[in-house]
Amino acid sequence: METHPQEADIARQTLERYSGCAVEQFCSNLILTNFPKYVDYFAQTRKVEIFEGSMFKVAHCPQEGVSILDFKIGSPAAALVVDVCSFLPIRSSVLLGMCGGLRRRYQVGEYLVPIAAIRGEGTSDFYFPQEVPALANFLMQRAVTRVLDEEKAVYHIGITYTTNMRFWEFNEEFKTRLKGTKAQGIEMECATLFIASYKRKLTLGALLLVSDLPLMAGGVKTKQGSQLIFDKYMPDHIEKGVRILKASREMQSHHVKGAYHRNLANP
Repeated sequence: METHPQEADIARQTLERYSGCAVEQFCSNLILTNFPKYVDYFAQTRKVEIFEGSMFKVAHCPQEGVSILDFKIGSPAAALVVDVCSFLPIRSSVLLGMCGGLRRRYQVGEYLVPIAAIRGEGTSDFYFPQEVPALANFLMQRAVTRVLDEEKAVYHIGITYTTNMRFWEFNEEFKTRLKGTKAQGIEMECATLFIASYKRKLTLGALLLVSDLPLMAGGVKTKQGSQLIFDKYMPDHIEKGVRILKASREMQSHHVKGAYHRNLANP
């Protein structure tokens, strides 16, 4: 993917239109999420302003050096947010998303650390051929597991299946294919984020919250269940995300391998 001379300027202008704020307000550590409630919580607890443009909802906390951005749902939105944010001086970024747990032993509220994602969404084909794996950034996932271990959190490590299909739970053919992949989780963004960030050299990892158990009887997330997830688990998920970014910056300062060199050069 070649970079056109005007691409950086257009990307920054697009980010400003979509986020409703100046690119200079973005901090060098970035939380990505699919949930506007996450931005609301972050802004309320940090007492900072919320900005909202034509697509994104964001908040910035200069004291912690962290920005949070809700990019909505799906792989096209995931590709877009990486494309525009990769032109900012961001040193570390982490997705705080949710996934369906695909193992009987999993429990709602536990975490999944995806080391890779199966490219079932299609959008990632724009960046690399299908044989290129979608891998999370190594340094970021080390930071993720460090924080989880320090806090003695219950978590699983594995592969997530990224799909654009909604209501797949009622599609028996898809479910059979999904089970054959042996994926531990299913969601709609990770493969695109991992592939796009690899192409764009954006240091990005992920921490997924198991929000439902869709292969179990009665395990599909409902409206009521979704609200319970936010009420019970959202604060911990966000605070862990902030600590993960801090841990990644510390690791970068000690030249731990895994971050892109262009990220290490940023202040």
